[in-house]
Amino acid sequence: MQWRSLVPALGICAAVFAQSSSVDSYINTESPIAKAGVLANIGANGVKSSGAYPGVVIASPSTTNPNYLYTWVRDSSLVFKTLVDQYTSGQDASLHSLIDDFVSAEANIQQVTNPSGTISTGGLGEPKFYINETAFTGSWGRPQRDGPALRSTAMITYANWLMANGNASYVTDSLWPIIKLDLDYVMNNWNETTFDLWEELDSSSFFTSAVQHRALRQGSALASATGQTSVVSGYNAQADSILCFLQSYWNPSPGYMTANTGGGRSGKDSNTVLASIHTFDVNAGCDAVTFQPCSDVALSNLKVYVDSFREIYNINTGIPADDAVATGRYPEDVYQGGNPWYLTTFAVAEQLYDALIVWNNEGSLTVTDVSFPFFQQFNQSITPGTYSSSTSTYSTLTAAIKNFADGFVAMAAKYTPTGGGLAEQYSRSDGTPTSAVDLTWSYASALTVFNARAGKAPASWGAAALSVSSACSTSEAATVPVVFNVNVTTTLGQNIYLTGSVGALTDWSTTDAILMSSADYPIWSTAVTLLANTDIQYKYIIVDNGDVTWESDPNNEFTTATSGITTRNDVWR
Repeated sequence: MQWRSLVPALGICAAVFAQSSSVDSYINTESPIAKAGVLANIGANGVKSSGAYPGVVIASPSTTNPNYLYTWVRDSSLVFKTLVDQYTSGQDASLHSLIDDFVSAEANIQQVTNPSGTISTGGLGEPKFYINETAFTGSWGRPQRDGPALRSTAMITYANWLMANGNASYVTDSLWPIIKLDLDYVMNNWNETTFDLWEELDSSSFFTSAVQHRALRQGSALASATGQTSVVSGYNAQADSILCFLQSYWNPSPGYMTANTGGGRSGKDSNTVLASIHTFDVNAGCDAVTFQPCSDVALSNLKVYVDSFREIYNINTGIPADDAVATGRYPEDVYQGGNPWYLTTFAVAEQLYDALIVWNNEGSLTVTDVSFPFFQQFNQSITPGTYSSSTSTYSTLTAAIKNFADGFVAMAAKYTPTGGGLAEQYSRSDGTPTSAVDLTWSYASALTVFNARAGKAPASWGAAALSVSSACSTSEAATVPVVFNVNVTTTLGQNIYLTGSVGALTDWSTTDAILMSSADYPIWSTAVTLLANTDIQYKYIIVDNGDVTWESDPNNEFTTATSGITTRNDVWR
């Protein structure tokens, strides 16, 4: 018996069990608090939404630094999509009247003339209103074209349930006119620029494109079901065009969706993770075209996004390269200090839980060259292929990924204050809640991630079996996964990083260099997707309390393969 190898393994099992139990406890405590937090911020009867009209969602009761006592179409629609899902799945039968209040409130807001225009001249793209359903006329990032798509999706989900339960007349007479206004806006304006969901960049935005595509698909199906056939061909045609356009956001090396087409940032953004979970269709499997949570592109994107936060927050200091960390909107963020957000940290866990639901349903998971770097962080000997649920590889991977997902919930739990209130952000330096208090979207994101962990998936929306033509190819550039291993003996507090001559290797940056895993110490390892048949130079560096030590010259150099996995086995010089 190899007792020395058995003891660390037992320690890992104990740590996994402890984290899982801790997350269980947090969910049991936080679930009713989050639900109460959502309801407190809705309408005239909400305990923290005094002055709001019935069905109006306030973003937060915070009135200074920042003032969020407004209603945003995006936030309101995402919140009510959560409540509609709870109602239609039987989780909470008491929500019926509140949902009807939301429908009435949004119907009123649609008609309000505002700085973006009237109902027929662009006004549906207005992002926010006062909580008494009047126009906000101050300077703002407008239009924001995700709102109509998200509002229609929430209402279509409700409409589908009503249709299935014998209330088609209400859908046709009351819901469809509201839904159609939003869908027509999406159909006619999706290819115009928009401010992104963070209200900062005016370009095309992946999140907006993804939810617009979903809205038109669902709208087309509802139109067919209710006999509104005149709009079906138009919705389908534009949905096809959006789906084609969605493929153009892909950055093949190192493998992530560029969140926005403009703005000058890296494009690594929770925008893309939120897009994946809010367009999740449990019947679509691991489809890459619609960016399903378990698709190879979505998993690759998730790793790149998460890794971009490992070195920028003090509260992430010392966390190993294969463990969960606090995440924010995007690494360049400076708003309110540029902190991690509860909803973005929850979103990472939710995508992983959604993936686990699908793998469990399908009885297998598939590792491709694109998703290899994601899976390699959990099993450094993994190779591309399909692994049945009957194999030990499947069991080991899914257990590790479940634990990884739990780590993000545990991170948010660690910085949730006594009492369970969820602000917008928590401090990058010490985790103290900051920015707007009692953010409604934060509470809603807690409810959806808790459902996903419990294996509950929202209703399908028609993403299965969709395809795009070859003309929608994301990139002509071929890529290959490369594993970098280096043998280095370090002292306590030191970490090994990789940097090199191409963007995927951070262009020789020491501040953005790639943190390597010490899981097989003294071998430090990481996997990166690089362009095929490309000359690469790279070096390893030691970082010790901010001090950087480069390995000696010359640079390591090689040419990437044209296909397959390349492994670089190095020794520190």
